[in-house]
Amino acid sequence: MRCVTKRASGGDDAARDYPSSITDELWSVLEPLFPTHDPHRAGRPRVYDNRLVLNAIFYVLRTGCQWRMVPHDLAPWSTAYRWYRTWEADGTWDAVHDQPRAQVRMAAGRDPNPTAGVLDAQSVKSSEGGEARGFDAGKKTTGRKRHIVVDTLGLLLVVMVTAASVQDRAGGKAILQRLADRFPTIALVWADGGYANRVDAGLLDWARDKLRLLVAIVKRNDAVKGFQVLARRWVVERTFGWLVRNRRLARDYERLTTTSETMVKTAMIRLMATRLAGQNVAWSNATERQAHRRLTIEGRLAA
Repeated sequence: MRCVTKRASGGDDAARDYPSSITDELWSVLEPLFPTHDPHRAGRPRVYDNRLVLNAIFYVLRTGCQWRMVPHDLAPWSTAYRWYRTWEADGTWDAVHDQPRAQVRMAAGRDPNPTAGVLDAQSVKSSEGGEARGFDAGKKTTGRKRHIVVDTLGLLLVVMVTAASVQDRAGGKAILQRLADRFPTIALVWADGGYANRVDAGLLDWARDKLRLLVAIVKRNDAVKGFQVLARRWVVERTFGWLVRNRRLARDYERLTTTSETMVKTAMIRLMATRLAGQNVAWSNATERQAHRRLTIEGRLAA
């Protein structure tokens, strides 16, 4: 039996071979959040510790590869996937997600319990097969739709994944109900015009009467052509931008909607823990690489 617990320690270079791997500073934030093995529990001792398992999960999240294509110097894909699903079933991902969100809010001078949120939905293509697939006629997309509510900092509060054919108002009712159940302190939610119009204001009335929740519609100025930044709505759009920079979330590859929701939470856990660790979230793309090379060359010429 191969014991690789030592390989996940901070002193081993194998744990830092990939940009997605957990640094020592990041692990100091994540380690207390995940359950440790109970020595009094009967059964075979764990071979792979939480850090190595998370390295494999974050590798899948960041690169978008199949589970079976996880590199061999990380935890085996079967082990990483088993713990991923186990933590989903027992509520560990939810608990781990909520704790750093409260810490990030307090670090920003906010109350840990949010009182306002921003609602929006995003349609993404999905792979073949799996449950809840549909066609979004507005976006011309076959796949799934992610309904999310974020706080005013853009941090995820609740997420719900449905078929892309589900209308915003129908999905809005379901996710607002989920929001009210988990966050009774929320009194105001901003949304775009897709959740209400002059003909149908049913969602707004329903939320006010049943949930005691005010849904405020942020309208677009029709006189302005092209792209425009809308107050409050840009916050949730930025969150979608954070999510899809992880290649696993650029499309929906999961067969189950619950697994899709967990992958969104995993991405936000990584982002919030990185902030708490005092590190910058660096995304490598062509524009940033070109800018870095230009600055490097200019620095050498100046020297």
